[in-house]
Amino acid sequence: MSINDHSSMPGARERKKQETRRRITDAGICLFIEKGIDATTVDEIAVTAGISRRTFFHYFKSKDDILLSLQSSMGEMIAQRVRQADAGSTPLDAIRAAVISVCADVPADDMIAIDRLMRTSPAVQARKQASYIEHERTLFTALRERWPDPARATALRLVAMLAIGAIRLATEAIDQEDEKRMLVELLDITFDALITEASDRRPTIA
Repeated sequence: MSINDHSSMPGARERKKQETRRRITDAGICLFIEKGIDATTVDEIAVTAGISRRTFFHYFKSKDDILLSLQSSMGEMIAQRVRQADAGSTPLDAIRAAVISVCADVPADDMIAIDRLMRTSPAVQARKQASYIEHERTLFTALRERWPDPARATALRLVAMLAIGAIRLATEAIDQEDEKRMLVELLDITFDALITEASDRRPTIA
């Protein structure tokens, strides 16, 4: 076997792992939509995905993790784009552009379907809420890397919290039955409201 053959093997194995993970995820989502999260078993997901129960647990710790994994990488994706922001950007401009860029890549229908599924399970919903805190920490770390001045730490942490809050508000809005606007449009509106409020310098009436 040649050196080139050896070097190609990790890539092939990784592609196979990604394909298996995708099959498990697709099978889980389809069954969750059809039967509900609580009524769906790991064995049913494994059979639908064409794998063994043991293989399932090589990829996910539980069936709930199928849903949670779909949003687990969101914080790091936004953080990476913050790190790549233009040198002249403000923290708020950088986080706004990063959030909109990442969310624009996710089909709105998929986001709504996943969000609604999560709402049907109190256990999943609780873990989802906890994941927002982790996303905030990830964004805060990225912001500190770009703007390391210790005096800005509190403000940067607030920016990270506001970014995740904007995503939550926009997702909730788009999930409303009468909401016809796109997620990116709702995110723009949310960030505009934030900036308008922050820049309001009108004197307070005594």
